Formats: sequence, C-alpha cells, structure tokens
Amino acid sequence: MSAHPQLSFDELTTTEETPLHEVTFVVVDLETTGGDRTADAVTEIGAVKVRGGEVLGEFATLVDPGRDIPPAVVSITGITEAMVADAPGFDSVLPAFLEFSRGAVLVAHNAPFDVGFLRANCERLGLRWPKPRVVDTARLARRVLTRDETPNHKLATLARVLHARTVPVHRALDDARATVDVLHSLLERVGPLGVRTLEDLLDHLPDVTPQQRRKRGLADDLPNAPGVYLFRGPNDEVLYVGTATDLRRRVRQYFTAGERRGRIKEMVALAQRVDHVPCAHPLEAEVRELRLLAAHQPRYNRRSKFPQRAWWVVLTDEPFPRLSITRKPGGLGPFGSRRAAADAVEALHAASAVRRCTERIPARNPRGRPCALHELGRCGAPCAGHQSAAEYEPEVIAVRDLIGGRDDTLLRRLRAELDRLSAAQRFEDAAAHRDRLAALVRSLDRGQHLAALAAVPELVAARPDGRGGWHLAVIRHGRLAAAGGARRGVPPMPVVDALQASAETVIADAGPLHGAPVDEVRVVHRWLTTGGTRMVRCSLPWSEPAGSAGAWRTWLEKALTGRTPYAGVD
Repeated sequence: MSAHPQLSFDELTTTEETPLHEVTFVVVDLETTGGDRTADAVTEIGAVKVRGGEVLGEFATLVDPGRDIPPAVVSITGITEAMVADAPGFDSVLPAFLEFSRGAVLVAHNAPFDVGFLRANCERLGLRWPKPRVVDTARLARRVLTRDETPNHKLATLARVLHARTVPVHRALDDARATVDVLHSLLERVGPLGVRTLEDLLDHLPDVTPQQRRKRGLADDLPNAPGVYLFRGPNDEVLYVGTATDLRRRVRQYFTAGERRGRIKEMVALAQRVDHVPCAHPLEAEVRELRLLAAHQPRYNRRSKFPQRAWWVVLTDEPFPRLSITRKPGGLGPFGSRRAAADAVEALHAASAVRRCTERIPARNPRGRPCALHELGRCGAPCAGHQSAAEYEPEVIAVRDLIGGRDDTLLRRLRAELDRLSAAQRFEDAAAHRDRLAALVRSLDRGQHLAALAAVPELVAARPDGRGGWHLAVIRHGRLAAAGGARRGVPPMPVVDALQASAETVIADAGPLHGAPVDEVRVVHRWLTTGGTRMVRCSLPWSEPAGSAGAWRTWLEKALTGRTPYAGVD
C-alpha cells in the first residue's frame, strides 16, 4: 500500500511541536472570597500575556462577588466590600478574559484552584470552556527545585528564591507578575534537561520514574506523522501495537505519569525499541494495525488479536438442514459472541419451522419419534417421517432468503407475533419478543452491509483530507489494497491510476466476506460511509439486495429508543 512518489509523509504531518520561545503564555491569578468554587466568588483577576520573555499585555480588574467578603479574606488580600461595590460582575469580566487568553497556554501557581474557578464559572454562565493547555508553576517547581534550594513551593518563597522582580502580595496582578518571573526561571532550569518545546514541558510536568524518563529516547527517531507503532521487547518480540496521527508525540506519552494502566507500564518497562510504519491516512493506519495484531498477537493488546474468533449461524448440509453456530464464515453473522449468535438462532426458530433437534435425519426411512414441538405445531417431525424433504424445504429457503436479503417474510412473521402479543396486552412477552426481533434485524443489517461491500471486486474512494487535498483508497473485496493521497493542487486522478496499478492482489475466497477479515471490512465500510467519502471508480455496482434488513432500519431505531415499543413496520 504505497502512495504516489509526490506524497511524502512529512507533508501529512498534522501536529507540530512548538518551541517554547514561540508559545504564548497567559499567566493568571484570582483572588476570591474563599476556596469553594461552587459557593465562593471571584473578587479580582489579574493576568499577564507573555511570549519569548516579552510582555505582550496585561489584564486586571476588581470583580463584584455579589456577596459578603469574609473578614479573614479581607485581612489577607486587603480587598474590601467598598472597593468592589462599583466593580463589574464576573459575568461581564469572564468573557473579556477568555478573549484575552484565547489560543494561549494558561499558567497559574497551584493551577487547579485558579483554573477550577474559571471553568466552574464558565459552566455557571453557559460559556464554552476552551480547554486550554495548562502549566502549573507550583508543580513545575516541585519537579525542578530540590529541598536544598527551597524550603517550600509557595509563590512568595519561590519569588524570593528565584529573585523575582515583583513581590507577591495576594493581589491578582502583582501575583501574576511574580508568577511570570518564576515561570521564566524554571524554564531556564529545564532547558538543559532537553525541554525545548511546549510538548516537552507538558510531558516533563508529571512525576515519572527515572526508568520511564530514560526510555523517552525510544520516541526520538519517530516522525510527527500518522502511522502504526510497535513496541518490541528484549527478544525482538512485538509487545504492543497502536496507531497515532502523530507517532512521536503519541509514543512519548507512554513515558509520562499520565500513563496509569498497569499492564502498559509493565510493557514499557520491557520495551527495548519502538518500530513504526508510516501511513498515508488514518484508514491505512487502522488496517495495518489490525493486520499486525493478527500476525503478532502481542500480549499487551486486548482487542482484535484473533479476527478468526467471530461466530456465524449457518444451515447444515444435510437432507433436513438445521441451524448451527460455527466459527467458519458463512450464513448469518458475524457475531462477537456465541451468546449473540444463539439469540439469533432463537429468533429464527421462532419465525420458522426449521427443526431444533441436532440428530442427523436420513432422507429416506427416518425412524425417530416426534418431540413436543411437533405436538405444539412448531415442527413437522421429519425425524418420524411426517414431513418429506420437499415439504421441509420451503422453511429452509425462507431462512436462506432472509440471510441473503432476498425476502423478509420471516421478519414479518415475527412482527405479526409482536402485534398479537401487544394486542393481548402481554406487554412483558411483547417487550422480550421485540428485543429478539430488533437484535435479529441489527445482525442481518450488519451482515448484509459487510457482504455487499466484500462482493465488489474493486472500488476506489476519496475522502477530503481537510486541507484541500484527498485521502485515497483502493478497496478489493472489502480489503484495503492500496492507500495514498493527493495534496492540494495535485491532480488526484494520476495518483488514483498509480495506486490501482500498484495495489495488492486480492484473491476472493468462499463465504459472505470472500475471505476478508471481519474487523477490516468493518473499518473499511465505516470509512467509506462517513466523513464525506466519495466513490471514484467501481468495477461492479456496490448495492444491497432489495429485500435486505435495511428496509427495517426505521423500525429498529424507533424500537430501540422506545418510541414504538410493540408496533411493527408498515
């Protein structure tokens, strides 16, 4: 799956690291009536905007808290109720501050306090919280300064130890100015430790073990590009496989305190190197990840390692076929669990007279005895010779036609039974019957979707890449055979021609998915049907049969939301 020579993965980079001298920081400090962000209010806000050591602007105002200021707070801040009597309320101050700090990284000393008040007031006022990245100078100081350098990490102490030009006095703007000096001093300390970018700084803030920190170097040679990464262990075995839109940045996150999963920490401790596979776009990354998971079955991945473990419901090959649950692709499916497949079998039995017994019945001279189901009129008792193979065949055809999307008679039978139970006011039975019918419709719809795609020998599709270009994919029998892209200004059709010429050969197999892995067809189908993807070429029409379960989607949506709990479709 290679792209046109004009397309470089460097040009597909979506996330670039920002040097610290290019980062705009807004250092903010709040004074409040107390420490409870839900019960207390802001009395003053001060902020300083800086970039590259230069002050770009300041923001400061007293705020009317709309409530009394406790005497203890007045004694600390010196802000009295008389001082804030004519001040604006925070409902007018906060939008102005959000505009002042838009696009910047927020900095505060003990940031959870200040940022928590800002976020809580956004929620109270119905304003959108912009989710800025945040740097906490108190936390950074704990990472940088030793106990010999500072007795504690209070702002006043750090301002003295680091020789800040402004002395903090529990007034918002002065404290913000002091925090600016503390921030710059701390940034000077982390520079020799390899912290050169904002991303380096944010990764450095968490408290990580020396072992984690040493292994950060495993990500140094990875590109800032989309693809798949593979952690390898001491014997070169694959420990873990994942995808990322920015390989270098994602892998570095495994070496920070933000990674809390125990099994992943264990994996990182074993890892000796990280390999990567650059990809043209996210679809290729997802597909490559699935194939690598199936090939290596890494011990620390939990999903999609065993694509062959899907379940299917098939009709057996014998004179009087019955429904059977199997791993071999065919019939109705795929199902993620045997229980789900068994529920589908139960629904099909409720809709048809296909036998439930498991014995093999000969075509001639059967010698069995009728069971209770025959007495209930739910089985023709072919085991006892009461029903010939020709008489039994229509029920088998009805099941095959339902699975193949050629006829929905069995669904209509189930709907009629649902209506009967509802009319008889047997609502609990009706609800259970409705759920079985809904599950069957869902599984039929899913299987017919995937089978219809896998039946197409080749199609080419294009999705906008968000930058004026195209992500391109060649799909053969539901599998990704080639992936590439055309940047803005590059004619896409020559790239399409090159991709088709170099695409993998796919030999179709038997079964509804023609040999394609279930997970891969699902991923490809989702990509083709979302995000504005367009069809470029198609060797055969990609269509679903007229009698498919898709005609029942409206009923299914209403049934699952409870708007029509018992009614069927028109």
